[in-house]
Amino acid sequence: MSDLDPDALHEAARVLARARALLVTAGAGMGVDSGLPDFRGNEGFWNAYPPYRSRGLSFADLANPRWFRTDPRFAWGFYGHRLHLYRATVPHAGFAVLKQWCARMPLGAFVFTSNVDGQFRRAGFAEDRVVECHGSIHHAQCTEPCTEVVRDAEAFRVTVSEDFRAEEPLPRCPACGAVARPNVLMFGDGAWVSARTEAQEERYRRWLAALPDDGSLAVVELGAGTAVPTVRLTGELLQRRKNAALVRINVREPEGPRGTIGLAAGAAETLAAIEACTLHQGNTPT
Repeated sequence: MSDLDPDALHEAARVLARARALLVTAGAGMGVDSGLPDFRGNEGFWNAYPPYRSRGLSFADLANPRWFRTDPRFAWGFYGHRLHLYRATVPHAGFAVLKQWCARMPLGAFVFTSNVDGQFRRAGFAEDRVVECHGSIHHAQCTEPCTEVVRDAEAFRVTVSEDFRAEEPLPRCPACGAVARPNVLMFGDGAWVSARTEAQEERYRRWLAALPDDGSLAVVELGAGTAVPTVRLTGELLQRRKNAALVRINVREPEGPRGTIGLAAGAAETLAAIEACTLHQGNTPT
């Protein structure tokens, strides 16, 4: 157990009790308590995928669309393994806590995540209330792409060998027969079909626009780092534009702009602790 600041916990509970709308934002650290790797730095990535260490390939090297053009078996070796991992992973108990908080918000709630693992969907969050800003590994597109259509990848079954190469047959685009790829935004990715994510973002923008700027919005951020700051900046922007209260849960980087409630611990532990404080307060504003 980490040494959670009781004052910060109680303040976070008060924020949740007063809030009328909730935005949950999440980065890779959100999945750590479910047993997922967060790929923090090369060492973190290589601990999760030792075969790539000898080749000196980093996560950024692997998460590159060029492999689907030059060596699709190698590309699907990496993404096929991740697809199996995410399908087999059970979301930790913190997801259920967040779901309860979202359900009791009079003005509704949304999720904004950079994770492609589909854990919020697996935990039962409504699909029309989730933004996956980097796409989803559970959806697929053509590598060309020959069409802007994004399809569910549920039928994909990728067999991956011990040396992290996928075996034939590889997933194929049903429209043109080219190799398919996950509908995730990779590094240097000019072929990502963003239509699905854009539709999510449009629903999110409409919800935000309808919210008052009176501080009724709370943002709970989980496991979002500074290396790719999209998720962190989302909450900080709403602090300024919507007078939102920001609760930042991050093991290593809980600090934030003035007014941020920072909690230096993991997602599951901290969410449970905040919920315990909320129940103790009777779920009433104080």
